[in-house]
Amino acid sequence: MIEQLKSNIENEIKIVGEISKYINLMEGASPMQRKLLESSIDSLRASIKIMNDSLPEMVGSLSLAQKLPTENKVVNKTSLEKITFVGESREFTAIVKSEDKARFLKELNITEEALKKIEKTKMKVKQDNRDFQRSRAYVKISNLFFQKTAFNMVARGKFRDLSLELRKSNLNMLLESYVSIMLFSTLLSLTLSIIILIIIIFADFSLSAPLAKFALENAGSDLIKSFWIIIVIPLAVFGAIYYYPSSEKKNLEKRIDQELPFAVIHMSAISGSGIEPTYIFKIIGLGNEYPYLRKEIRKVLNQLNLYGYDLVTALNNVSRSTSSSKLSELFSGLSTTISSGGDLSEFLEKRAETLLVAYRLEREKFTRIAETFMDIYITVAIAAPMILLLILVMLSINNFSIGLSPESMTLVIIAVVGLINVVFLSMLNIKQPSY
Repeated sequence: MIEQLKSNIENEIKIVGEISKYINLMEGASPMQRKLLESSIDSLRASIKIMNDSLPEMVGSLSLAQKLPTENKVVNKTSLEKITFVGESREFTAIVKSEDKARFLKELNITEEALKKIEKTKMKVKQDNRDFQRSRAYVKISNLFFQKTAFNMVARGKFRDLSLELRKSNLNMLLESYVSIMLFSTLLSLTLSIIILIIIIFADFSLSAPLAKFALENAGSDLIKSFWIIIVIPLAVFGAIYYYPSSEKKNLEKRIDQELPFAVIHMSAISGSGIEPTYIFKIIGLGNEYPYLRKEIRKVLNQLNLYGYDLVTALNNVSRSTSSSKLSELFSGLSTTISSGGDLSEFLEKRAETLLVAYRLEREKFTRIAETFMDIYITVAIAAPMILLLILVMLSINNFSIGLSPESMTLVIIAVVGLINVVFLSMLNIKQPSY
């Protein structure tokens, strides 16, 4: 009976997985398809309930000591019955009560009929094509000129830090291709800087002449003064491309941290139902609620499905390559909890509370900064111009000349106030958290 009990529980877990799959499919379904999916979900839930009704009797029949039958008494046979269901999409054996056999088969047949109707409607799952992009023309041209050089440099162990930054920034580009882009862009900037230097040396741009005139008498001094152009511009281009993945990683980290508290709450709610941990990541990774976190979750799913790693190893691998330190801590904690047999639901609940506290503190910090900016803004942009206008009026009454007419002074003050507003809005936007 222990094996039958174990089989029932495993089948219930499979049915829960099917329910979560159909819930995800409902997002892009038509009204008719949604109705069929809802019917399938209701039937699967009813099937789980029927299987659960047989569990108390199965558990009650488990005993180390059994009563011996007597001559006058016969041991009552169990009211459970073994059912084998074979369908197009599933095949399993379950133990249910005899009186529930017909209803159990009816619910499973309803699900099968609904799935057949859904397949006839040719349901199309909407995919995010942004994850699968063709190689751009600029990348192809860069590889054409510098692919071999890039491969040799990478093979000699160069750009190791850049490789890690590329993975963390999710730029979806090979290290060799990115190095080729760096070298090709540097070559183009060097060519452009040489052209600029030649124009500076041999062209005389004077305000009196309508067009530039060629001047050779000062070519030597102009060359010495402007030679830095062919050094600074290529180095600036190389450095900008080299450090671009780092800046992209920081931006991605902010976006992930923005979604993480609410995603962990979602994961905590799912884990509370006792579902297998792998399905938690499937639900989050296949949904569209968390576009930036979803890519990190898909890394875990790829480790599981493509490379064949177990969940603990996959979490540890992704925690080392993610851009968010908070997400890395979450994955490390999940792997430790799973490997040690801890309560996954409790861990996610506690982590969700911690992340929400950090979220509230970040918002409160920004509120205080906004209050400080408001005080400074009132002083600089409102009070100061009013005082300045009063001073100008007093000076004009006393016939004191400042070199500007009242109209000109008004335009200057308006321009200064506008510039102050732009500066304050820019600073406030910089200080504003991304979530």
